[in-house]
Amino acid sequence: MSFLPTSAEDWEHSLNVNLLAPIRLDREFLPQMLLQKSGVIIHIASIQGRLPLYDSTLPYAAAKAGLINYSKGLSKEVSSKGIRVLTVSPGWIMTESSVRMMERIAESSNPTIEEATKSVMDALGGIPMGRPAEPEEIAEFVGFLVSPRANYLTGTEYIIDGGTIPTI
Repeated sequence: MSFLPTSAEDWEHSLNVNLLAPIRLDREFLPQMLLQKSGVIIHIASIQGRLPLYDSTLPYAAAKAGLINYSKGLSKEVSSKGIRVLTVSPGWIMTESSVRMMERIAESSNPTIEEATKSVMDALGGIPMGRPAEPEEIAEFVGFLVSPRANYLTGTEYIIDGGTIPTI
């Protein structure tokens, strides 16, 4: 949904779900983490926080950009108290809802599911890896981040996008 037809309610919903909900969770969990002097907070953002698609998901992109900024700020406040804060920003993930979306595109405009997938990748500017991520790939990376092997990592955003974002 582009900017002009997006209602105030759409903006409020997207900000509530994609920015304020993680903040509310942090407010509930942080006091106990601070008492324990340990914990890991992982925020799941999106490459859209850096690469907004103005013609389809601008409220979502704005909320995820806010989440990335909030995560960095929170890490500065709580890392010295034993709490690590990290952000994972995936690109397109081939979730069940993505599969259904490809099926809907294929049904409505008659391409194959493979052609529909390629058209979405093209709309993103291309994915050099040639495919969306699998959910398990993101989950395994998050598992590493919460493990003791990642104990020195905090305040960092990790972009997992198969090379979609063309900048450094």
